[in-house]
Amino acid sequence: MTEYWQEELETINRKDLEKLQLTRLWQTIERAAKSPFYQKVFAERNISVDTVRTLEDLQKLPFTTKDDLRKSYPYGMAAIPLKECVRLHSSSGTTGNPTVVLHSAKDLSEWANQVARCMYMVGIRDTDIFQNTSGYGMFTGGLGFQYGAERLGCLTIPAAAGNSKRQIKFIVDFGTTCLHIIPSYAVRLAEVMYAEGIDPRKDTKLHTFCIGAEPHSEEQRQRIEQMIGVKAYNCFGMSEMNGPGVAFECKEQNGLHIWEDYTIVEIIHPETLEPVPEGEVGELVLTTLNREAMPLIRYRTRDLTCILPGECRCGRTHKRIARFKGRSDDMIILKGVNIFPIQVEEVLMQFKELGSDYLITMETIDNNDEMLIEVELGDFSTDDYSRLQNLTKTITRHLKDELLITPRLKLVSKGSLPVQEGKAVRVRELRIKN
Repeated sequence: MTEYWQEELETINRKDLEKLQLTRLWQTIERAAKSPFYQKVFAERNISVDTVRTLEDLQKLPFTTKDDLRKSYPYGMAAIPLKECVRLHSSSGTTGNPTVVLHSAKDLSEWANQVARCMYMVGIRDTDIFQNTSGYGMFTGGLGFQYGAERLGCLTIPAAAGNSKRQIKFIVDFGTTCLHIIPSYAVRLAEVMYAEGIDPRKDTKLHTFCIGAEPHSEEQRQRIEQMIGVKAYNCFGMSEMNGPGVAFECKEQNGLHIWEDYTIVEIIHPETLEPVPEGEVGELVLTTLNREAMPLIRYRTRDLTCILPGECRCGRTHKRIARFKGRSDDMIILKGVNIFPIQVEEVLMQFKELGSDYLITMETIDNNDEMLIEVELGDFSTDDYSRLQNLTKTITRHLKDELLITPRLKLVSKGSLPVQEGKAVRVRELRIKN
């Protein structure tokens, strides 16, 4: 049985792939010019298809930002008439206008194919029973995976988010084999299973998890795999680029293949905005290549990653991006030191005595900004004060070595932190701003 959903495209040689990208880039520029936003930008900068003769010429075009999408709310980015659009997704818009993303029927079909390609790559087949624990509606994770799984031919269970006991009943009763799930919720679901007397490794048919929607460490992934007895593959997507399926790990679990027949990938320095060499961490910038309703050119994602050099052993020729370090706008600055929440998680997950839930609180005490890290213990008794104190000192030392500052660490009993069944809230900002 072939390991490829679309072998000709997945293993295409780089020269032919770049030729395909350039052709689709010209088409994208022509389509984008029909939107009110790009029509104005192109006119002001005298940009046309002739501006781009090679893929390197893409750097002559300006970046597009989330703020541009908000200012163009609701339909200023549309490149086709609204009567030709069949779906709209948007962000919550809690800090102003939401970002709106439009799709044509062809866009949705291509998106379903993209997700199906990802799922097939990690071994999911039409004989699988796929349960989707993501929210539906405006959040793209639900419908994106739903249509991808259906395109693949799976029996799909649109369970949506939350209600752990019902999720578990479905898994057991329906013989679920694959899940799409947020990493922090995967751990929570496993904990509920064990509390209910269900060993997921013995009492279910689960074998594959598609995880994403929030940053997570390699240690977190390994913990999920060990607790549940599955292989967990990292998924990257964002609504501006359709949703899930932009990039996905293969069975090698060594970087996420970003589908370059759908997207051009750049990595830039977030301050100088200049390209960085392969292997160097920078901000991910994406250009859509196969979208009708709302093409985006050089979209600044704010996600920090790098392109992994070399070829993948799976045989796919599309570039791989590394696990995300975080987001440039999620970076914490404390005492002049740049810190990403994922660095904290990487340290905490090394200690088997700890659970998976933690909370970072930034607060001002006596006019000094400080970091408090609360983390739940696993199966560890808080009665042994001496042992608890030694564990606290050891973890604090490791955190200091990684973060270059000394946080206050508080080990709390299991279940002390708020239960979260959606995206995990890892940072609470309580500092007094001058």
